[in-house]
Amino acid sequence: MEFNLNKKLLRNALLLSASLVLAACSSEGTENTTSTTSDTQVETTVAESKDPYAETDKEESKDPYAETDKEESKDPYAEADKEESKDPYAEADKEESKDPYAEADKGESKDPYAEADKEEAKDPYAEADKEEPKDPYAEADKEEANDPYAEADKEEAKDPYAEADKEEAKDPYAEADKEESKDPYAEADKEEAKDPYAEADKEESNDPYAEADKEETVEYDFEYKEVTDGTTKFGVVENPQDGPTISFSLESGIKIITEEVDGETYYFKDLNGNGKLDLFEDWREDSEVRAEALSEVMSINQIAGLMLFSGHERDQSAGLTDDQKDYIENDYLRNILHAGPNDVEASVKWTNQLQAFAEGLGTEEEPIIPINISSDPRSTATSGIYNAEGEDISRWPSNLGLASTFDVKHMQEFAKMSSAEYRALGITMALGPQIDLATEPRWLRVNGTFGESLALATDFTQAYANFSQSTFADDGSDLGWGLDSVPVMIKHAPGDGAGEGGRESHLFQGQYAVFPGGNFDQHLELFVKGGLNLEGKTGSAAAMMTNYSIMVDKDGKPLFGDKLLGTAYNSEIINIFRKDNNYDGLLVTDWGVTRYDAENIRSMGTAWGAEDLTLEQRHFEIIKAGMDMFGGNNAVAPVLEAYKLWDEANKAGELEQTAEERFRESGRRIVNNMFNLGLFENPYLDLEQSKTIVASEEKVEAGYQAQLDSVVMVKNKDNVIKAASEDRKEYKDMTVYIPATIQHPFDSLFGPAEQINTPTMNIEAAEQIFGKVITDEEIKNEEGVVTGYKQPDSLEDVDMVIVGMTSPNNGHNFSFAGVEEDNKTYYPLSLQYRPYTADGENVRKESIGGDILEDGSRENRSYFGNTSKIANEYDLDAVLNAVELVEKSGKDIPVVVAMKADNPVIMSEFEDKVDAIVVGFQVSDSALFDIITGKQEPKGLLPIQFPADMDTVEANEEDVPFDLTPYKDSEGNEYDFGYGLNYSGVIQDERTELYKK
Repeated sequence: MEFNLNKKLLRNALLLSASLVLAACSSEGTENTTSTTSDTQVETTVAESKDPYAETDKEESKDPYAETDKEESKDPYAEADKEESKDPYAEADKEESKDPYAEADKGESKDPYAEADKEEAKDPYAEADKEEPKDPYAEADKEEANDPYAEADKEEAKDPYAEADKEEAKDPYAEADKEESKDPYAEADKEEAKDPYAEADKEESNDPYAEADKEETVEYDFEYKEVTDGTTKFGVVENPQDGPTISFSLESGIKIITEEVDGETYYFKDLNGNGKLDLFEDWREDSEVRAEALSEVMSINQIAGLMLFSGHERDQSAGLTDDQKDYIENDYLRNILHAGPNDVEASVKWTNQLQAFAEGLGTEEEPIIPINISSDPRSTATSGIYNAEGEDISRWPSNLGLASTFDVKHMQEFAKMSSAEYRALGITMALGPQIDLATEPRWLRVNGTFGESLALATDFTQAYANFSQSTFADDGSDLGWGLDSVPVMIKHAPGDGAGEGGRESHLFQGQYAVFPGGNFDQHLELFVKGGLNLEGKTGSAAAMMTNYSIMVDKDGKPLFGDKLLGTAYNSEIINIFRKDNNYDGLLVTDWGVTRYDAENIRSMGTAWGAEDLTLEQRHFEIIKAGMDMFGGNNAVAPVLEAYKLWDEANKAGELEQTAEERFRESGRRIVNNMFNLGLFENPYLDLEQSKTIVASEEKVEAGYQAQLDSVVMVKNKDNVIKAASEDRKEYKDMTVYIPATIQHPFDSLFGPAEQINTPTMNIEAAEQIFGKVITDEEIKNEEGVVTGYKQPDSLEDVDMVIVGMTSPNNGHNFSFAGVEEDNKTYYPLSLQYRPYTADGENVRKESIGGDILEDGSRENRSYFGNTSKIANEYDLDAVLNAVELVEKSGKDIPVVVAMKADNPVIMSEFEDKVDAIVVGFQVSDSALFDIITGKQEPKGLLPIQFPADMDTVEANEEDVPFDLTPYKDSEGNEYDFGYGLNYSGVIQDERTELYKK
């Protein structure tokens, strides 16, 4: 990071100094020595009052390291200092008794996770049940628009993580203590002896940092502002000449180096506590220079830990937990996934606790590395009411909804505003955007994309990456990396939108992405042009997440290489980015790619093509392929084993690059990202300041406006939807009928799902607009299960019928959509509500993708002759029943459908029976109501084709866009890409001219 400061002059001044004097400051006083040149005065001081190590010379017994010289065998790291070039774990094999962790096999009760069963309060998910309203996904049962992933709002079980709040057993990580087989990190527990740090908590006397915790108050000899969030106290001092703010824990014991230059004091963190200003500590240097310098001195243990990206941390209100302390200290993990609510206070306190804890762990051999907190998308609109009391963050349409505006300004605004909110929550990396080209309409993740147009998706990717990563001056100029920047991780490289038959690669039935149309280059182009060649000053997306899929051609053969391998294991695909495009950013696996359970293929494991390898070998192969980080892995042991495997291969002449060189290469990339953000200088958050940033009025209004602009009106017979000022009854005097629906969600990886009974639109939101709202009454059987609904006896007083529908629900990423419980019988995913039997002439009788069987033949995953399963078929019943009720009334009551779409929808089952249809892509019901009631003229355009029928869907090639026959409605309009209506008719403007098929 560069600041407006003449760095060369400052460094020349330092070099001209006659001497550099370091003074340790205590509460009793400070002694400084000054060196002067002819015209520049430089004074360097190290401030570390009450440092638990400061009195070392006087009272060696108080120094937690003092005994090291006397009894080196007690120092768990002593051998590392003698022979750093050797394997840091080599001594462990020689003298297990000297290994501070050797007791791991004897005392399993000391497992850092074991106490989870005893004290649920320490469970990072336990508090979620107490304060569910704070969960941004808690409203999912009310309406579909909330979860940034797919079908979560249709049934909360669809969110791969949402059930954690209700039933801990449904979290793939939560059951670690109860059923080790379900722990995605279980292998680490099985071979704990391989983890050189696992038993650190057993013998605190061996912990070189243990004494630091006793000295909680630190005083410094310079003036600073003390800030507290009520839990963590930290100091803040400003550097002159637009230098960075320095913030530091008042309990970590960190030293601060000060330098006097021309009468001004400059402040630097002494990250390794050696009393000198090292190159990587000097914020005047470029990030790349600092990252290179730091990567050369970090221990291999530190780098291995940096290569980990944690599992989902959901309960920030619990604060810093023992488990988190354990993996930060003993597994060296520094990249943590924030998967909890948008609770500003809880997030800020948790962030500061994490940073303070990490700051207290530095030594001269292992410098301080701050925490990098990431998040999946968390800004998608809920089903709740616009600007409801307690709004937790600004709310926007999904990626597909933003694309439906056909206006990159909305994307730019979203990226800039959401990044400011992320930083205020402590989030310093976005696990997005998802930019897969949505060429297969049945694919379960279409809703997270920017649609099927390469041109549109490229522009929106550029806009997202540029305006998220750059910090901007007040005049709007691009400053490059800065304090408002959030690095993006574009995913899922090199493109995952071509899943065969729409199946998705989180689970075994969707592990193949197929390219029968030979269109791979277009999928790749989106990542290269959209993400790797940014117009802004940050240059390229900071990171890319690879897909799980095995990518095959029309004949089922590997698209790259000669083995059927998931992308993270395929060096030929990785080299497209590393070598062909000179990409030097981070390459991160999707979550869980190193796990696989051959005895239970319905488990959380996605090591496609590497199923026969050991856990350690998978880590090795991924690193060898060119990847940097492992998503969802908390244990450092397998990474260190991979280091050994690399070292062996290098010594055997199989690999030219040494293991140390390869690891330091990834280490450099990872810390460079942290330097870009200023995390080494200023990792702490001011709670009061964060509260003013998150969900500010400006951001909330901008998000809601984007929702309104994204809604697409596809039908408006006789101008049923028109401006509110035109001749019509005031809505506050109107009565509206909203039918109810039943959804039968699919059981999933996390357990059984429950039936959902709900009105098709948010009743509370409707009541704020209409004078009276009526809905259906539930009909229950003897067991209390809702089996249907009783409609109103009469619609005599009803002025309008509004029916909410969600696109046909085939399941989600974790519900084994497309395969029966026998794991070998496949059925079709469908875009219509009624059962669809795949027996047409365009249905494949032989699948393209399939595992190679023992006899050498390929498994056939064809679903020919089988029938679809749709969880929300009752949505169609709700519409048809309402239409029938209107007909019986004899009144001319308009029926309006509000389609809440995640995928394209076949409208032929109901379109000709209703008067108007509006389509929203994960927007709030309030936004849909405002469009229906004429508060804003519709502006949205379809970012994907809506097909005429399933026959054209079967004929489409998964990797090719715009190859569907679009639906033509009863008004003569085709639901094609770029189609939408306003009050005047079909929209034709500069947007439709810019983005064509």
